[in-house]
Amino acid sequence: MRINFNVPPYTGKEMEYIKECVENQKICGDGAYTKKDNEWFEEKTGVSKCLLTTSCTHATEMSAILAGIKEGDEVIMPSYTFVSTANAFVLRGAKVVFVDIRPDTMNIDENLIEAAITPKTRAIVPVHYAGVGCEMDTIMDIAKRHNLFVIEDAAQGVMSTYKGKALGAIGDFGNYSFHETKNYSMGEGGALLLRDETYVNDAIIIREKGTNRTLYQLGKVDKYTWLQPGSSYLPSDMNAAYLYAQLQMADEINDARLQCYDRYMEAFRDMAEAGLIELPYVPKECVHNAHMFYIKCKDFEEREGLIKYLKANDILPASHYVPLHTSTAGLKYSRFNGEDKYTTKESLRLLRLPMYYNLTREDQDEVVMRVKEYYKAL
Repeated sequence: MRINFNVPPYTGKEMEYIKECVENQKICGDGAYTKKDNEWFEEKTGVSKCLLTTSCTHATEMSAILAGIKEGDEVIMPSYTFVSTANAFVLRGAKVVFVDIRPDTMNIDENLIEAAITPKTRAIVPVHYAGVGCEMDTIMDIAKRHNLFVIEDAAQGVMSTYKGKALGAIGDFGNYSFHETKNYSMGEGGALLLRDETYVNDAIIIREKGTNRTLYQLGKVDKYTWLQPGSSYLPSDMNAAYLYAQLQMADEINDARLQCYDRYMEAFRDMAEAGLIELPYVPKECVHNAHMFYIKCKDFEEREGLIKYLKANDILPASHYVPLHTSTAGLKYSRFNGEDKYTTKESLRLLRLPMYYNLTREDQDEVVMRVKEYYKAL
């Protein structure tokens, strides 16, 4: 397509930093750039420890291990999310319990969580959709009263906050994504945020295949050995180098995306006021990162027609998640608690428009023009 849905961020320093890794003959994990990335996030979010991982999926799997999730446990989350959010807990033998979303933010409805809690419940997994924070005060209060872990899926939430706190740094564990579709990318990658330093040592061991290899590298033991179950969750330092080039320009990238988001909001305001479409909503206590811009059409048929029209004009939009509780695996490994009042209905209306760092004003204007053309023809 001439105007793609996404173009991975690139600042110009990435290849220079990767070359440095190669020349220093340190391309495996936990090199200089991995440490720089970890320290950047620790300073930015205030967590005790950040550990770069091979993906947000793996960061979530590590969270499930650290939380001691086991067979027979239950974990509460929204059905409107990426499959990795559920997979991490299903792999541990847990049952996923879905609850409905709020139609305004597409986030988990915090008022429905408590009714889904049973004696088997061990964790709540809020998903910060589009980088807009869930109602975390309520969620944290519920978790405290029921002695539950809170594991934040902040895959889309880097640089976003809730009441001044970084998303991913509010719950017990937080998980970031640096997939190529995210605001900051290393191709494939993620990070685990640990609020409580109590979990740091175990997390480091799990990330290094269940060994104390990190202590060996630091010269604290003369050989390393297998201590507990773990896996290879450590990314290459070359990936970390690619990411660091973007972290150095994090504010600039964030500002550019916000300007793009605001232009969309202003351009479509008249259509929203006329009741033709609905626009994203950001609660006053949240600061978002312009991870995506979406509109909501009247229904599925209208959305599909708009997708077809935009593609015919060389513009690639995207729908989003198919609710997990309707999937083959969802029917087997999960249950939906209460009524699916909004999850399916809203998912069928939502359409994401092209949004990325360095999206030109001219291309954005054309996207707006084509959307308006479609609705005028209707």
